Amino acid sequence: MYIERQADKKIEELIKTKKILLVLGARQVGKTTSVKNFLINKKFTYLNLDIEVDKNKLLAAFLLNPADAYEYFGRPDYLVIDEAQRELKSAQIVKGWYDANTAMRIILLGSSSLNLLNQSAESLTGRNEKLFLSPLAFEEIIKNQDWFSTRFSKDALLSNFNQQIHYLLVSSLIFGNYPEAVTTQDKERFLLNLVSDYLFKDVLQLGLVKSPELIKRLLLLLAHQIGSEVSINELANSLNISRQTVERYLDILEQTYVIFRLRSYSTNPRKEISKSQKIYFYDTGVRNALLKEFSLSETRSDLGALWENWVIAEFIKNNLLNDQRKNIYFWRSRSLSEVDLVVKDGDNLAAYEIKWKRLNVVNRAFEEQYGVKVKIINNQDPLFL
Repeated sequence: MYIERQADKKIEELIKTKKILLVLGARQVGKTTSVKNFLINKKFTYLNLDIEVDKNKLLAAFLLNPADAYEYFGRPDYLVIDEAQRELKSAQIVKGWYDANTAMRIILLGSSSLNLLNQSAESLTGRNEKLFLSPLAFEEIIKNQDWFSTRFSKDALLSNFNQQIHYLLVSSLIFGNYPEAVTTQDKERFLLNLVSDYLFKDVLQLGLVKSPELIKRLLLLLAHQIGSEVSINELANSLNISRQTVERYLDILEQTYVIFRLRSYSTNPRKEISKSQKIYFYDTGVRNALLKEFSLSETRSDLGALWENWVIAEFIKNNLLNDQRKNIYFWRSRSLSEVDLVVKDGDNLAAYEIKWKRLNVVNRAFEEQYGVKVKIINNQDPLFL
């Protein structure tokens, strides 16, 4: 069963620009599936650079002039190069074909930004459009339910299908939103395989870490700290490595779309802690798989932190899909007043407290300082975007 994605329309829009399309995101989030769905009934050639034969085909075509390369691939309307980061010359190769104005449109898929974006910044400047594909947004899960109809308003959905939505929400918190984690019956097995085999494949293949166990230990520490401010020095001491190594590993985990960082919002550094950061997971199922904790009980002690991570990840996914137009922070003053999420969109500022259960009273410190009322997001409104 194909799950319709919000990115499907984006692919159609961006391909019309005739620029090289870069589709980026973690392994297993559905990049190949989405692109192949777009290419149904279209003439295309597909290369997967995880496969040596396909990599050799790409390199052989590179030795030809652009017109002959087009013939070599069978005169396709579209050329799709999957796992493009596996060949360092990918960007250089397709740049030549693009500049020669070959008839085929070119789509590069990458399961990390580690090399692909670095190359594109240099080789493909002005020649590419980027689309970030994340695990499923909760809205995408809802819209693919049998009982969903576009005729329903948000209020109608919440009132008529409250139990179904709540079940999907709890399942999403625990098992995350990777497409296979949503559709498979054996969710735990998929996630345990994901964190043991697939998640670090690029990092290990590219030789970016000396010890796979070290990066997993770092992730375990982060899994226990979602919702809390993270100290790089404490992480370094716990792992018995340098601060610089921790920073490098965090950068790698961000570039492979495992984690993301939230900085502290500040317009007045004297009153606020502007250098603080929190670290969250793009997918809560990945976090729970690292801890091997899949309890669906709503009494689990980390439910509040999971809900906070889940909500903020939904904002991040929406932001990535819309070209990162918003800046997203948390806020904490030196007097320890806090706001879980601050979203800055141009001159507009919004603030949110994220609590699993109903909360009628919020700290007014942020509103008093910025004139912005803090909104509450609880489990009664999982369709908050």
